[in-house]
Amino acid sequence: MRSGAGSAAEAGAVAPFPADTVRTHTVSKDTRPDDNRPIRARRAPLLLSPAHSDADADLPMLIALNKPFGVLCQFTDRSDPPRRTLAEFGLPAGVYPAGRLDHDSEGLLLLTDDGALAHRITDPRHKLAKTYRVQVEGAPRADQIDALRRGVTLNDGPTRPADVHEIAIAEAMPQLWPRDPPVRFRKTVPDAWLEVVLREGRNRQVRRMTAAVGLPTLRLVRVAIGAWRLDDLAPGEWRRLDG
Repeated sequence: MRSGAGSAAEAGAVAPFPADTVRTHTVSKDTRPDDNRPIRARRAPLLLSPAHSDADADLPMLIALNKPFGVLCQFTDRSDPPRRTLAEFGLPAGVYPAGRLDHDSEGLLLLTDDGALAHRITDPRHKLAKTYRVQVEGAPRADQIDALRRGVTLNDGPTRPADVHEIAIAEAMPQLWPRDPPVRFRKTVPDAWLEVVLREGRNRQVRRMTAAVGLPTLRLVRVAIGAWRLDDLAPGEWRRLDG
């Protein structure tokens, strides 16, 4: 991973450009790290805009991946049997996650080969907003939503204020894919979807926050980090964002 003053200058030149998609890979959801079958990736043609040039090779590489449920944010796993990792998605050599996404969470994961850029994305001092669509058990009351907005006290201290509101998921995210495995529902208990925007990052923070107000999280999908968005990436697909 590149670092140092040169990389910091390059990192400053990287802007949010989610529309500039240049390459997408698709891997079957049935692929597992312990399969003997080769991983087959569908490669789209390389699309270059007038702004691209040979000099772009010197820019930091930034990748957006739609991480599926049950995948670890690492490339190796020594468990027996091994769990699913990022190694199955045909990602470019030299990139590493800029931040984390729990194995039981889904959605946008950014990866880069540049240390300064990774620091800029993950450092809480930059307060980069992270947007989640969260399915919760129960029917949210106004006081529960208000508590999440103000901040709740967890075992590691109070959370910062957050942007939270209830959404109609079919309208907010019509491309939402079925989860594999499916979410388990209780027929006698309603569920709802929230949009939660955080500007801090703690271990399993969203899940702990919703549980603290009596709304256990059933499903969590990250859809944006700053101006970088998941858009129409299917689970297991990735695209290159740097330009």
